[in-house]
Amino acid sequence: MSEVVRRYYDENAETEWGRLVRDAYHRLELIITMHFLDRYLPKDSLILDAGGGPGRYTIELAKRGYDVVLLDLSPKCLEIAKREIDKAGVEGKVKKIVEGSITGLSGFSNESFDAVVCLGPLSHLVERRDREMATSELIRVAKRKAPIFVSVISLYGVFRTVLQRLPDELSDPYHEEMFSQGIHRASSHKHEAAGGFPDAHFFHPNELRELFESHRVETLEMATCEGLSSHLQEETNRIYEDEEKWERWLKILLRTCNDPCILGLGEHFLYIGRKI
Repeated sequence: MSEVVRRYYDENAETEWGRLVRDAYHRLELIITMHFLDRYLPKDSLILDAGGGPGRYTIELAKRGYDVVLLDLSPKCLEIAKREIDKAGVEGKVKKIVEGSITGLSGFSNESFDAVVCLGPLSHLVERRDREMATSELIRVAKRKAPIFVSVISLYGVFRTVLQRLPDELSDPYHEEMFSQGIHRASSHKHEAAGGFPDAHFFHPNELRELFESHRVETLEMATCEGLSSHLQEETNRIYEDEEKWERWLKILLRTCNDPCILGLGEHFLYIGRKI
């Protein structure tokens, strides 16, 4: 499994670096996530960016003065991270860049970090035992009372994407596992040869909350990463062209993105917890 994910992100490393700044719509994930990181991160922290890919969040955190350790499975993503960290002039704040998986953080001692950030990788662990293992490891390396930030791909968000762009999958028996269990198998994807998304597990918000609470983490907050703009790419990008309207819309998004009524409808959602 890890080899398939590693290969996918090696092949798409440059795309992944640009994904969160591709346009106004995709920036929302970065803006909303950073909004909550700014709210909950303790000052003068050493942060683990677990599965941080090419380092977009590592750089943003380093610019804010935090010390960061970046870990990722993909060597190509880490090459880009090194390049971009140097370009940003924050190499002094990035203490280590480590190749590795979130399921095995044995290179880090217990309670090594003031905060742990894991934005995306948990969705690539299809087997429950692997998700349990990764969750346990992320918590183990966090100090007591440290905040833990985890974002995943939303199950109902995927359903909405299917309705928008892939309606044939509704009647395709190969995708029944996704609709019934939230599991995507790359082997059943018709476009696998063209670089289809690797195996993934899509989450219901209650599932992610219960996973961390079962490992003695106190839930602080949850939010939809695209807020009310979820799946409205054209409309969001259009309003970005009017600065006044965009600023007004951002305020609305940040005020409402943690409303439980919309939590599971976005493409991604963010969990914030505190280690007990």
